[in-house]
Amino acid sequence: MTDSTRKKIIKWFWIVVTFPVLLLVFMILLVWMFADIPSFKDLENPDNKLATQVIAEDGEILTTFHIENRTYVSYDEISPNLVHAAVATEDVRFYKHSGIDFKGLGRVLVKTILLHNSSQGGGSTITQQLAKTLYPRAGMGRRIPGIYHAKMVWIKLKEWITAVKLERDYTKDEIMTMYLNSIFFGSGAYGVRSASETFFGKLPSELSVEESAMLVGMVNKPTRYNPAINPDKALTRRNFVIGQMEKAGYLDKSQRDSIRLIPIELNYEVQDHNAGLAPYFRDMVRRVMNARKPRKSDYTMVEDYSADSLAWATDDLYGWLEKNKKADGSKYDLDRDGLRIYTTINYKMQKYAEEAVAERIRDLQADFRRDLRSKTHKPFSNDIDEETRDRVMRQARRWSDRYRTLKKEGLTEAQILKTFSRPVKMRVFAYNKKGYADTTMTPDDSIRYYKSILRTAFVAMEPGTGHVKAYVGGPNYRYFKYDNVRQGKRQVGSTIKPFLYTLAMQEGMTPCDKVVNLPQTFVLPDGNTWTPRSTDKEQWIGKTVTLKWGLTNSSNNISAYLMKQFGPEAMADMMRRMGIQSHIDEVPALCVGPADLSLWEMVAAYNTFPSRGVYIEPMFVTRIEDNQGNVISEFTNRKREAIGENTAYLMVNLMEGVVQGGTASRLRYRYKLMGEIAGKTGTTNDNADGWFIGYTPTLVAGIWTGAEDRQVHFQSITYGQGAHMSLPTWGIFMRKVVEDGTLGISENDRFIAPAGVSFDLNCTGGDNDATDVQQKTEDYYFE
Repeated sequence: MTDSTRKKIIKWFWIVVTFPVLLLVFMILLVWMFADIPSFKDLENPDNKLATQVIAEDGEILTTFHIENRTYVSYDEISPNLVHAAVATEDVRFYKHSGIDFKGLGRVLVKTILLHNSSQGGGSTITQQLAKTLYPRAGMGRRIPGIYHAKMVWIKLKEWITAVKLERDYTKDEIMTMYLNSIFFGSGAYGVRSASETFFGKLPSELSVEESAMLVGMVNKPTRYNPAINPDKALTRRNFVIGQMEKAGYLDKSQRDSIRLIPIELNYEVQDHNAGLAPYFRDMVRRVMNARKPRKSDYTMVEDYSADSLAWATDDLYGWLEKNKKADGSKYDLDRDGLRIYTTINYKMQKYAEEAVAERIRDLQADFRRDLRSKTHKPFSNDIDEETRDRVMRQARRWSDRYRTLKKEGLTEAQILKTFSRPVKMRVFAYNKKGYADTTMTPDDSIRYYKSILRTAFVAMEPGTGHVKAYVGGPNYRYFKYDNVRQGKRQVGSTIKPFLYTLAMQEGMTPCDKVVNLPQTFVLPDGNTWTPRSTDKEQWIGKTVTLKWGLTNSSNNISAYLMKQFGPEAMADMMRRMGIQSHIDEVPALCVGPADLSLWEMVAAYNTFPSRGVYIEPMFVTRIEDNQGNVISEFTNRKREAIGENTAYLMVNLMEGVVQGGTASRLRYRYKLMGEIAGKTGTTNDNADGWFIGYTPTLVAGIWTGAEDRQVHFQSITYGQGAHMSLPTWGIFMRKVVEDGTLGISENDRFIAPAGVSFDLNCTGGDNDATDVQQKTEDYYFE
């Protein structure tokens, strides 16, 4: 070989070797100079659609608003097992390279590109994988030859530069934290916090070796290695990760072998919008924060417009998303901005409330199924005429998704109605272990089926603060989204009577004042008369009874007597003073409860009694922070004196009689609640609505139960009364709260009499109050 030949070979060798390197360096310089490389701020705050957290008063996360269910955790909140599994499987030289692993790239170049052996895996480091989240691959022209590969090269170079920047400005622990918070694990879980809760029901810090290996194994193919979908493939993949951990030195061989034998154990629950604690509360918070400035034309009832207009003017939380903007002037997004909404909800109480509701409504539904056997046109009551039944069904069809879809497709009314009588396969809610049943029925039958499912609502508040402690809007959020706490308004029945008795106490009467128990007749403006139906046994008619006896036994006669003394206008005014904002018909019948009110406003009104006469607007959010922990807004409650402190205490005494020996006495003998409790049951016409609102010195809670339609109800008052439908939920809940022992609620709590006032309350509300014909008066002593 001549010298010139040798020189040419050497020359071309260096050209072949150095040209690609120089070209690569040149392209990197071009990308660095001209490409849209993220800034440090972008790297620290990538657009990861952070879930907004709804946080309980003790710091526990109740639920989230999210598009991607992602909640950041810090490095010290992550199990070392998870870090070890990630390093061993995804980037074994993570702690040695500076963002780009050239040894790994060499392997990819030779084995994957030149030898077409894709089993060797990719060469991306953990830092590069983190950088990849900033550059989505969607819409890159994959089907157009050349364009896709050119764009991929451009993006890969950007990722390399970003990886280097990440390594330069962050520690390895910080990079690992960002990486584990960015991964998609399948089943709607973004980030390790969401994944650990979805698959194992625990925090990332609590993950074991096998659980950590399971999650890291899913990173490559979240669906294929999802243990809930493909358990065999997931087990194989998990054990591969465990083997990698042994190779990397994080486990010894005996540990590897023993851990591989552990079966997969899941506590699997997809953290979607139907899951988690307090879903009805979350939706209520969203509705309040999303509220727009009220327009009168959008309202049917002027009272609702007035209430919302007042809230817009005085409540900073109402319409918060409309009233508050970011620094750049844009609106906050609950699903993307990672806000932290701190609430007054007590995590344990919320859990106990949901458990109590689930336990009671399941048993009550069994009672109702038996009751349905006696009905001719299930689920409607036997006294409902055909015209009413047809109207209710016609309305339900038109509200259905099926009807709206077929209407948009251009089908005629007759064609649409025909589809409602054709059997189809469907999944329906059911009280079984799965929570649903797969069946075949006609859409009309499914409407009837769902109308036979009883609905319920529960809310608890704290006297003195108005803080909402628990909130359950229905029996099952996945299938019944309607919020019966605030959205629903139903007849309140006898739970309205304490407002009338409050008026009597405010006007100088006392619980032990006596009146004659007789039916009362009212002359109406049109000249007709109205006499409330007596609810008392015949043996008590004509007796002289105390007012406490009247409320204890929920006597319509005594309520009518008080209505005659004070009038419906005065009663309605008292109700408004105590926080009732809904429409009230100022008619004599108001004394027996025909008004349609929400459980929310009723419980808030009852809260006035243990709050010593002060009405406190319910408060459920204390502050809102951005995703960096900066406080954006703080909230305080609003209070006003509604009734005198003496009146409030007298009402407590009156309503204690209901629990001691009246319609709520089963709280004593069945639920063994021995502390001081006051309350009132309520049952409406035809047993369509059952209510109970009760309170202790430290907690107020109320329950409503009924069907979606008032035409669907128990035939018998034995099952349809508030004492049977709703009171047991209160008893189950309060029993759990008292037995917990950590919630500051005890059976030793006492109602405190006003200072400087002496009351001689020597009546019990029992039978003795009706048989003693001698009038007794109260002695007051003011210091």
